[in-house]
Amino acid sequence: MSEEKTNVMRVLDQKKTAYTPHWFDPKGSLDGGTAAALLGKDPATVCKTLVTQGASKKYYVFVIPVLKELDLKAAAKAVGEKSIEMIKQAQLLPLTGYIHGGCSPIGMKKQFTTVLDQSVENLPTVTVSAGKIGCQVELAPGELAALVRASFAPVGK
Repeated sequence: MSEEKTNVMRVLDQKKTAYTPHWFDPKGSLDGGTAAALLGKDPATVCKTLVTQGASKKYYVFVIPVLKELDLKAAAKAVGEKSIEMIKQAQLLPLTGYIHGGCSPIGMKKQFTTVLDQSVENLPTVTVSAGKIGCQVELAPGELAALVRASFAPVGK
């Protein structure tokens, strides 16, 4: 697995944010639970980045542990929308600059309102995609929230 710096790592370096990079061999299609196992991490500390669109047509980013699902009602409430839905996979790359499976809340083309699941708020660290399949970064949830101007809310179920 190539251990070159990703754009996410360059953003973290530029902002002087402490992180630990992790690489793994994704071996074809891969779900978050498998990624956590390959990293030797508790799945409650490994997060996926989900991009949604509200009834207002605004986009929102939610970061939740890999074994949880996004609670659409709670997520809509957290961002003050009547309803939200997941964007289509084809919209992800042009909107964020990231592919499915490699989407990170850090370094998207545009800064969207971001919410981290409350379950990760008091963890020592969380692990999120480094913008490339098979590459993750581990950092303090407070640092991540500050970097992407995120709030915490109970949005995972």
